Amino acid sequence: MLDIQLTRTAQGKPRPDPASLVFGKLFTDHMFLMDYHDGQGWHQPRIVPYGPLSLEPSCMVFHYAQEVFEGLKAYRTPDGKVQLFRPVENARRLAASCQRLCIPPIDEQDFVQAVKALVQVDLDWVPDRPGTSLYIRPFVFATDPNLGVHASHSYLFAIILSPVGAYYPEGINPVKIYVEDEDVRAVRGGTGHTKCGGNYAASIRAGARAEAQGYSQVLWLDGVHRKYVEEVGAMNVLFKVDGKVITPALTGSVLPGITRKSCLELLRDWGIPVEERLVTARELFDAAVDGRLEEAWGTGTAAVVSPIGELAMGEERAVIHGGQIGRLTQRLYDTLTGIQWGTEPDPYGWTVPVE
Repeated sequence: MLDIQLTRTAQGKPRPDPASLVFGKLFTDHMFLMDYHDGQGWHQPRIVPYGPLSLEPSCMVFHYAQEVFEGLKAYRTPDGKVQLFRPVENARRLAASCQRLCIPPIDEQDFVQAVKALVQVDLDWVPDRPGTSLYIRPFVFATDPNLGVHASHSYLFAIILSPVGAYYPEGINPVKIYVEDEDVRAVRGGTGHTKCGGNYAASIRAGARAEAQGYSQVLWLDGVHRKYVEEVGAMNVLFKVDGKVITPALTGSVLPGITRKSCLELLRDWGIPVEERLVTARELFDAAVDGRLEEAWGTGTAAVVSPIGELAMGEERAVIHGGQIGRLTQRLYDTLTGIQWGTEPDPYGWTVPVE
C-alpha cells in the first residue's frame, strides 16, 4: 500500500465545456509522481499540481528512449459514480513493457491505487456528457543525467489526466485505411508487443502519408514477409469473414490490446467463431472481391471500436459492408461502451469503482 502525499493546487483551472472536448489537448489540476533509484526501489509517491518537469538535457530518456506508457479511462455512470475499465490489465501490460525496456516494474496494486487516488483528487474533471471520459496516461521514463547506452539507475513514474471527447472527429462512422507497404512498425523480437514511444514514432511518417491521401490510419504489415497484417495505426484489428472473426495472432510484434482481449471474450461468449492466426492482406482483398469480407474494425482504449469502411492497397480498393458500420461491430461497440459508462450490466467484473 502506497503512502501517497497530496499537495493540492492553489488555484484550479476552469472546467471545460463537455461539448467542446477533443482528445488529449487539456489536462487536469494534478498529476501523480513516484521516483525510483537503485538501492531504494520505488519511493516518494505523491500527487502534486500539474506542471512542467525539471530534467537535465543529458536525461537518458531523451537520448536512448528508455520509456513506456499506458492508456486507460475513467467513466461517469448515469448515477454520477466514476469507474475504471480493467485497470489491472493495464498494470500487467505496463509491467511487461517495463521488462522489455529494462525498467523496474510497478507493482500491480500500487499502479491501480495510484490511478484511483489521482482520479479521486480530480474527480470533478470526469465529464458526464455521452461519449466523453477522463483519459488516464501513466508513463515511466529513465532520468539518469548520463550519456551511455545502458539501463538507467533512476526513473520517474507519472500519471496525468485529460478529459476527452471522441478520438476520431468522425466518431463511430467507418474510417478509410491504407495498407502500408514501405515502412515497418515492428518485428518479432523487437518492441512491437510493448507500449513504448519508439513504436509510435516509427509510425508517424506512414500515418502522415496516409492522411495526405485521405485515409485515417494505416494497416501495418509484418516486417519480415511484408504480407501478414498486424495492426491498424494505434489499434488492433479484427475482420469478419464468412461469419467468422479473424484477428492477427500475438506473435510478439503486435500489441496485446485490452479492448482486443475484451472483444474476443465477448465474441466467444456470444458463440461467434474466432481465430487468432496469421492473416495476409491478399486474403482480405480476395475475400472482399468474393463478398466474404463482411465487417472490419479496429479496437483500442482511445477509440474503443472503430469500424473500417474501406481498405486500400496500391491501386486496389475494398469497400466493406457498403462503407457502413456492420451489425457485429455495432454490437461490440454498444456492449463495451455500455459496460464502461455503466448503462449496461457488467457480468464479467471488468469495471472497478473509484472509491
